[in-house]
Amino acid sequence: MVYKLIAEFFQALIPISICVVLPALIVWLIGRVKQNETNRKAEIMLKALDNGAKIDSDFFKSQSNSKTIKERLLGRLTGACVTGLLGVAVLSVAIYMGCTLDWSKNDDVIIMTTLLGGILLAVGVALFIVYFSGKKMLAKEIAAEEKQIVEGK
Repeated sequence: MVYKLIAEFFQALIPISICVVLPALIVWLIGRVKQNETNRKAEIMLKALDNGAKIDSDFFKSQSNSKTIKERLLGRLTGACVTGLLGVAVLSVAIYMGCTLDWSKNDDVIIMTTLLGGILLAVGVALFIVYFSGKKMLAKEIAAEEKQIVEGK
């Protein structure tokens, strides 16, 4: 009886720790990293001010926005390829399961697999559309950005 209660407790503890504790821990760690980075930069700035050195205005700019338009578009293309291929693979598994297995016994599994594959494929197609429309729409900005990078080096 006691062992059964302990087993049920640990079975409930695993989903709670994955769905609640793990995301909270990730957010806390990211916050600590950003706080430490800011503290380090502030310390360097204070020492530079004490020594009378010239301060660079780009020092405190965020590096997260340093991706170019082309890099962001290529990231979308990568995401489109991955999710699209995963969707096709999952749909293929669902079709194979539907053809080889008895539908009446595995009805829920086949439906859920088909649904998951369809969602993944839809996200992949949407990302492909975003990539190609963004590439067409932002062609001038990409060319100007490349020209600026070449001139800056």
